[in-house]
Amino acid sequence: MTGSFPRASSGAQPDRGLAGARGAGGARQFLDPAVVARLAHLDVRARLVVEGFIAGMHRSPFHGFSIEFAEHRPYMPGDPLKNLDWKVWARSDRYLVKQYTEETNLRCHLLLDLSGSMGFRSERASMSKLEYAQSLAAALAYLMLHQQDAVGTLLFADRPLAYVPARAVRSHLDVLLKTLGTLVPQGRTRLGPALHELAERIKRRGLIILCSDLMDLPAEVLSGLQHFRHRHHEVIVFHILDPDETDFPYTDTATFVDMESGERLTTEPWEIARRYRERLAAWSEQYQRNCRERRIDYVRLDTRTPFDRALLAYLEKRARLL
Repeated sequence: MTGSFPRASSGAQPDRGLAGARGAGGARQFLDPAVVARLAHLDVRARLVVEGFIAGMHRSPFHGFSIEFAEHRPYMPGDPLKNLDWKVWARSDRYLVKQYTEETNLRCHLLLDLSGSMGFRSERASMSKLEYAQSLAAALAYLMLHQQDAVGTLLFADRPLAYVPARAVRSHLDVLLKTLGTLVPQGRTRLGPALHELAERIKRRGLIILCSDLMDLPAEVLSGLQHFRHRHHEVIVFHILDPDETDFPYTDTATFVDMESGERLTTEPWEIARRYRERLAAWSEQYQRNCRERRIDYVRLDTRTPFDRALLAYLEKRARLL
């Protein structure tokens, strides 16, 4: 057990599946052509302000003289005369300079939880939680690079494990897929400290996407997420759970094994099922409520749902809100 929610599995070893793929060729299995075709027309736009250097499709915090009018300001000695709004001067005899909002590329960082609990896969799921996270990350990386945004990835368990810096060139996709294709669950869950360290590492504001089962104390996880918001990042949390973790379908006497500590617990599932489901609902609702209060997108996902269908549903909903 860790935190306020039990991390339990049936003791069967999870199928490594795609998580064991090696190299860019194996990792490209995450990007099924049919999935790419369905995702390619969608844009992942940041709803909050982002920073960047290359003209692109996302709003910038910097004022310049490029695309979209922002506001007027009084003329100051030294301002180029070409930026004066002569129509305003003709109407009011006031010298005002037009300011515009630049459009800039997005910098996205994909944060993947590699802790041991992410390796769990029940018989009802087509892939483990980590494989699901890998597939989501691969699809999002493709989308970001397709729209000329910079994307990188950070891998962590109880501490940051690997970092691939964000780049916006198409060839960067093979680097990301190769990294994603070599992942295996490892270590124990300590999301809070890892998120704080990652927040300090990412200097330029942008989009942070966390893929995790969040099997840790909610207060510590939310504190780490708030660190990103304090630095003005936009944050999306994909909360990935296995159907057996949400439904708790066990009926016969069973031994549950903590996939990180090896701790074993033998019990009669029917005796604890109702209380388990109540605690899970309260735990999930706590994340959802607190993320909403912090203006963090919270998306709970079930590994029975094809990842591309889940991602499409989220992106289409997000697009309607823009």
